Amino acid sequence: MPELVAPAMAVHRSYVEAMEEFRLEGRDCPGDDGGIGRKTGADAADWADPDVFARFVWSLRLQSVETTPRPDGFVPSTALWWVEEKEFLGALSIRHRLTPWLLDVGGHIGYDVRPSARRRGHGTAMLRAALPVAAGLGIERALVTCDEDNEGSRRIIEKNGGVLEDRRGVKLRYWVPTAP
Repeated sequence: MPELVAPAMAVHRSYVEAMEEFRLEGRDCPGDDGGIGRKTGADAADWADPDVFARFVWSLRLQSVETTPRPDGFVPSTALWWVEEKEFLGALSIRHRLTPWLLDVGGHIGYDVRPSARRRGHGTAMLRAALPVAAGLGIERALVTCDEDNEGSRRIIEKNGGVLEDRRGVKLRYWVPTAP
């Protein structure tokens, strides 16, 4: 049964394969400022090297620490991977607080299911598993956004209790309770 775990070396091979799936669907193109888009650039070409991948995993884990240096406009975030045994199925990030941009566009929680694992309920289960983690970070209601034309993501958010607040540009903004 899949579970949310901290980024780990155990899924090295599978993670690299998943990032190639994302790259093939165009997630490394200019302008893709989502989590996967940013990750498939930079050092992704070197991830086959276990040492490079280990540094990447460590850098993700450090992002949850308040004092970790990060670019302007970025906040502490907890990276979690949706994994079944050694198979990477998806990634999720919980941003510990909202900036003006996150309030309008990005939200508290962002998630991606690898292309070959979609339409099997992983997104819904992954978000459901993340809500108690967000509650543990002091987030009472998580803002989760999606593009207005992303029917799958809309269903995932609504199945997890998301209540639509509004639309800003192409983004739908939902508030999701983090505790039952």
